[in-house]
Amino acid sequence: MDAAALWQRYQEWLYYHEGLDFYLDVSRMRFDSEFVEAMQPRFEKAFQEMEALEGGAIANPDENRMVGHYWLRDPDLAPTPEIKQQIVQTLEQIEAFAQKIHSGEIHPPNAPKFTDIVSIGIGGSALGPQFVAQAIAPDFPPLAIHFIDNTDPAGIDRILSQLKGRLNSTLVLVISKSGGTPEPRNGMVEVQKAFAEQNLNFSPQAVAITGESSKLDRQANSEGWLATFPMEDWVGGRTSELSAVGLLPAALQGIDIRAMLAGAKEMDTATRLPNVRKNPAALLAMSWYFAGNGKGEKDMVVLPYKDSLLLFSRYLQQLVMESLGKEKDLDGNIVYQGIAVYGNKGSTDQHAYVQQLREGVPNFFLTFIEVLEDRQGDSPFVEPEVTSGDYLSGLLQGTRQALYENQRDSVTVTIPQVNPRMVGALIALYDRAVGLYGFLVNINAYHQPGVEAGKKAAAAILDLQRRVLQAVQEEGAPLSLTELAHKAGASDQIEAIYKILRHLDANQRSVVLKGNLGEPSSLRVSAI
Repeated sequence: MDAAALWQRYQEWLYYHEGLDFYLDVSRMRFDSEFVEAMQPRFEKAFQEMEALEGGAIANPDENRMVGHYWLRDPDLAPTPEIKQQIVQTLEQIEAFAQKIHSGEIHPPNAPKFTDIVSIGIGGSALGPQFVAQAIAPDFPPLAIHFIDNTDPAGIDRILSQLKGRLNSTLVLVISKSGGTPEPRNGMVEVQKAFAEQNLNFSPQAVAITGESSKLDRQANSEGWLATFPMEDWVGGRTSELSAVGLLPAALQGIDIRAMLAGAKEMDTATRLPNVRKNPAALLAMSWYFAGNGKGEKDMVVLPYKDSLLLFSRYLQQLVMESLGKEKDLDGNIVYQGIAVYGNKGSTDQHAYVQQLREGVPNFFLTFIEVLEDRQGDSPFVEPEVTSGDYLSGLLQGTRQALYENQRDSVTVTIPQVNPRMVGALIALYDRAVGLYGFLVNINAYHQPGVEAGKKAAAAILDLQRRVLQAVQEEGAPLSLTELAHKAGASDQIEAIYKILRHLDANQRSVVLKGNLGEPSSLRVSAI
């Protein structure tokens, strides 16, 4: 396509939202008018299903739950007055709590003010707050935030080490809908131990964000924790950033959460239009469908050209892959759906994997995130009439052009600046694009059976570990792996037993392995 035709196509497919000063360019996706026309029946159905979803239809039949994260940014849409009241009251409680923390009206027992936050969560309970903190927290927030988002002991130690001397002024947020998810539970137990070692009372500095009457809710109430905030059963983890899960840590950091919600609400309104060309979420979903032939045949590479948006690709990775990665469709057919997402940031990637993107395996499409504002204030010239921001813009445009010339498709999202309103709008845009795409390919974007399967498998390994340790301790003489597996009643799980023992031995816990570690059959196991 020559330059004039490309310019015409750009103008034809450029979406602009005046209220948000937001642009979406899908002109470099090489779909044609026949494809767009063929997609119309699918979109008509998807728009209807999205409307039913927002109206309170049961969208997660596995758990008999509604999917209502859209109501968080417009409570008037909630299907019942009770849900609307809950949303409004929770937001007011978050703002009041944050104000009292900032003023010192609420303070820890052994300090005049809280200085730090430890946020303990996993998946969406960590990725959303991390993304928002990186993107829009002030340089000098009223409370500095730290995340325990894994059950890695060394990672937990690193966070606690950073807080050495300030644990007495640290507010601990424990985020878990059920209270039984192992990773946040483990992080909580380790932080409680750190408090005890410094003779600090954990409860007056602890806040729970959890489901009503959950295990964590009951614990927080019985132990007299500082506060609890609700995690509604109609909000999934990966779409929870605009619930208490994300709004409380954001408010505590001094972020304007009302602006985040306003931006999301405005984007939601724009993405309700049942017209593909005038609906940015529909344009994204159509582009994804085209790129992957409706089967996820190409990966989505996300390249934000702004340091503050570094974690956006990680946030989208969970949102897209956990929502769309499904073995079966809504009719029970095996379809193996999904879109793989990865990315880093521009222009770092000019010196990383763009070489492969341009000349390697064409198994992807790109999403460029462009930010028009370079910085607050003037920029110096690094060359005559050229700033660092001009270079960044030039590299984005040049990469987009070079990739398109080599038959690599791309989408470009352009926002005026990185601020709370625009971050809220981006969150809403991709929420809705994922929902529409799920309907286009006839899968349930709101459950995650694969995640639950992994949790069950992990629990089975830990149960096996308990049986193995019991068998070792009951036996005085060293045992071979085969003998130990038989004694533990797990003769078909020798490989798992070997890996359990190798881990325990490396940490000098309970067992000693003797023999050649590279030849498992030679090993003998004894209790310490």
